[in-house]
Amino acid sequence: MTPAELSQAVQVAVRAAVEAGELSVAVPEQVTVERPKNRDHGDYATNVALVLAKPAGMPPRAVAELVAARLRELPGVAKVDIAGPGFMNITFDAATQGELARTIVEAGAAYGRNEALKGLRINLEFVSANPTGPIHIGGVRWAAVGDSLARVLKATGAEVTTEYYLNDAGVQIGKFAASLQAAAHGRPAPEDGYVGEYIVDIAKAITDGVPGILDLAADEQLEAFRREGLALMVAEIKRSMDEFGTHFDTWFSEKSLHDSGAVEKAMERLREQGHVFDQDGAIWLRTTDFGDDKDRVLIKADGETTYFAADAAYYLSKRDRGSEVSVYMLGADHHGYVNRLKAIAACAGDDMNRNIEVKIGQFVKMLRDGEEVRMSKRAGNIITIDDVVDWIGVDAARYTLARSSTDSTITLDINVLTSQTNENPVFYVQYAHTRMCGVTRKAETMGITKGESEDFKPELLSTEWESALLGALGEFPRIIAKAGETREPHHVARYLEDLAREYHRFYDNCQILPKGDEEVTDLTRARLWLADATRTVIANGLALLGVSAPERM
Repeated sequence: MTPAELSQAVQVAVRAAVEAGELSVAVPEQVTVERPKNRDHGDYATNVALVLAKPAGMPPRAVAELVAARLRELPGVAKVDIAGPGFMNITFDAATQGELARTIVEAGAAYGRNEALKGLRINLEFVSANPTGPIHIGGVRWAAVGDSLARVLKATGAEVTTEYYLNDAGVQIGKFAASLQAAAHGRPAPEDGYVGEYIVDIAKAITDGVPGILDLAADEQLEAFRREGLALMVAEIKRSMDEFGTHFDTWFSEKSLHDSGAVEKAMERLREQGHVFDQDGAIWLRTTDFGDDKDRVLIKADGETTYFAADAAYYLSKRDRGSEVSVYMLGADHHGYVNRLKAIAACAGDDMNRNIEVKIGQFVKMLRDGEEVRMSKRAGNIITIDDVVDWIGVDAARYTLARSSTDSTITLDINVLTSQTNENPVFYVQYAHTRMCGVTRKAETMGITKGESEDFKPELLSTEWESALLGALGEFPRIIAKAGETREPHHVARYLEDLAREYHRFYDNCQILPKGDEEVTDLTRARLWLADATRTVIANGLALLGVSAPERM
């Protein structure tokens, strides 16, 4: 029985008590069941009696006894104890608990997927770095976290569109073009321009690919460098993302908002909502009505459109394209954007607490030999995604960047992340998977298989290590649901590390394959089922993080 099935069983027990007239409460839509920290307290615990006590007008323990009496009648439930103020501690018999191994193996890649967010339409925007240079270390973090989150959300039933917002209009693109032009002529970059070997490389690629570009008039030449440089840089970003295993459904152009008239239409819609006003020759959006620290200018007095106007049009575009929830994943220097983006949603008539979510990712540091690595040779004063991949590889980068909450600053130690030791978290989890694959290979060389489903005897998985491992396996669907609902894929990574730890304990304490002349027994086959179930969950979890599950290391 999985935790989800137990939750439903408790719900049914409450409903039965209500229908019998023993309880007068609304049957809860969800019932929480959790693994107790102390295994002496059973396999699972629920606080449903404490939740229902007040509306029922009864002591929690009295409510617990009514529900527990029905749970004790369920097949596979060995006992239900009532503890403390009214917690119910539920213990399964070994056969019921062991059945989970069969469930997981037969479900395969589908195990863990659920419908916690079924039908929710989410636009997930992440990375969105300016196309004026390679993706830097902060963007690498969002590439790992954002892509993992998209996978998790899809596993919880959400309809997800991943999106990269190309800031291909405005002042920075002009500086980028001017820097390329200067490099092509062998001149220093203009003030506040872009430097680094990549600028020289792109400038050379443009002059080689567009014969006669340096003979154009200055304005035409600058526009050509803007157009060609942008195309090359976007292609470079797409290459880096693809090699990092991160894919976007939509590459959305900021320039298209201006060219299509979407910015003007957005301002008209916001004015109709009553939040646009004119002052000092400029056009403003009254965002202070919704928690922003000041009102925001949409069009300056000189007629220049602001970035904020494009932000407003972009949000409305997401909603018009069917997004129910727009999730923005921004860098650590974008804290000031949270309230203003939420205010845009509110000004558009949406629920700023539901229709828009803004997540901020903190900084990333990299160490080598105890010293912080600060720059890339090719890009100048930043560390790029290609640097990270060259130093530690895609798997280590993706896993390590996704395993911590984005609220925290993290440090990547190159020495640790390239080592095959338990200090390296991705190695620790992947090694557990290879260890299980190794057991299967050895069994095959011995002519042993786990047998058909009808040969599996789950009641034999009765030791404390098997019970603990089965309990951990049962948590996987709940972990995925939690990661999706909180938009925090690091829960999956931390779970995998705990699961790997439980598997290593099981492996070290429970002999799986016979030694010497020992016979192959039903216990042998049962433990092969359990190892295969664990391998399945590790592989499924790593897939959610975009990390490989190697069979050999």
